[in-house]
Amino acid sequence: MNLPPELEAWRAKIDALARSLGLDYYPVEFELLNWDTMAMIASYGGFPRRYPHWRHGMAYDELSKSYRYGLSKLYELVINTDPVIAYLLQANPLADQKLVMAHVYGHADFFKNNQWYSATNRKMLDEMANHASTITSYQNRFGLEAVESFLDIALSLDNLIDAHSVQIRRPTTAPEPPETARANVKPHLERYVNTGSSFAPQTPEDEAFGQAEQTPARPERDVLAFLMRHAPLRDWQRDILGMIREEAYYFAPQAMTKVMNEGWASYFHSQMMTRHLAGADEIIHYADVNAGVMGGGASLNPYKLGVMLWRDIFERWETGRHGPEFEACDDLNARAAWDTKEGAGREKIFEVRRVHNDVTFIDTFLTEDFCFRNRLFTYELTGDEAQFEVASREFGVVKRNLLAQFTNSGQPIISVLNANLDNKGELLLAHAADEQDIDLTKARLTLEGLHRIWTRPVRLATTLEGSARTLRYDGSTHQLLRE
Repeated sequence: MNLPPELEAWRAKIDALARSLGLDYYPVEFELLNWDTMAMIASYGGFPRRYPHWRHGMAYDELSKSYRYGLSKLYELVINTDPVIAYLLQANPLADQKLVMAHVYGHADFFKNNQWYSATNRKMLDEMANHASTITSYQNRFGLEAVESFLDIALSLDNLIDAHSVQIRRPTTAPEPPETARANVKPHLERYVNTGSSFAPQTPEDEAFGQAEQTPARPERDVLAFLMRHAPLRDWQRDILGMIREEAYYFAPQAMTKVMNEGWASYFHSQMMTRHLAGADEIIHYADVNAGVMGGGASLNPYKLGVMLWRDIFERWETGRHGPEFEACDDLNARAAWDTKEGAGREKIFEVRRVHNDVTFIDTFLTEDFCFRNRLFTYELTGDEAQFEVASREFGVVKRNLLAQFTNSGQPIISVLNANLDNKGELLLAHAADEQDIDLTKARLTLEGLHRIWTRPVRLATTLEGSARTLRYDGSTHQLLRE
């Protein structure tokens, strides 16, 4: 921690204040950085060292230009580790540093206590550095172009995991097969006779042939794990795919709790700044910065939605204005006088913080009254993408739209159904039907990436405009088949 004395004194005060409010977290270490270093670390997802790849440079260039031209500014950067690592920008005034530190302590509490983070690797700082060293060594051994090309494929598929199973440690290698007697045949007949999973393939081509016979006993949503076990990969490719999968699982809880997590940190930074930290000469500046963070127009702002829901939950449970008994009460005087035990609001929000993710949070606590008071609506883009019009203010429509955005982080749910379709080694996947059709352009790009790993034709069963259809890619041609 390299904070100057004044900033360190405020950090200690904010730390004590956060704990007095009931927040519980691993130790938090702050680093004070200049803008260029901050942009570099932000382009790496908050980690000082990541594997070399062009997308990190692209992210750095975008952040640098956005800051240089005054289009945006990084206020917070914090990573879920033990200790928690957070970064402060040297150029920020003291009021901003207080705000960021208060916000970070809210995140730190959420990282430690929300169940969806309970299985994450708290030593990911070291793990990311190990991944960087390993991938660099592979680039030196097998060539920059070959390794980067495979990284491109792996990163394009990193959402094909079972995000809801982050607390389950899944095997990364196939279990040992039972011993089976090998038939004594001539070498050129080996691949046609001894093809079962009991026989270890001798070459990548043999591996593809033998493993294609394996079919999952039930649909498998962790597509990356399935490919690691069964696709004809070189050892270094399997290792890289495992690294990308591990990092995808590390970041999955953050995608699953964006509204809750940002809302929780905003809820507590607001309490700390307005009641304890902001001086008389800072409160207007804080209000201006906070208003900018909470803005957003027609687009969904997770900070705004999150903090408003947390406040609503607190007020409803603190006053007893929740549950079927309250909703069924027609006496306005009785409703106005409704009360409950002291501290119930605080107890409830800490309980919710512990067990929910964004989908269950919105599904359980977004009420029709909340929707009406906060003027939530769905919208449709018109001609010019900069223009939109309100599509609906109906509570059911708004809630369904929100849930669709957060279910599986807005990504299609894909599962492996069959690894040897029609006994031809084709890989069949299925898209779980929902109210929205799959994006054909993205689906075809995904099939291309899968084919490059599987090396045989790949199919995706889905529903388009109410009809069962199958997308197929054989390495050169895309087909859209009818069932």
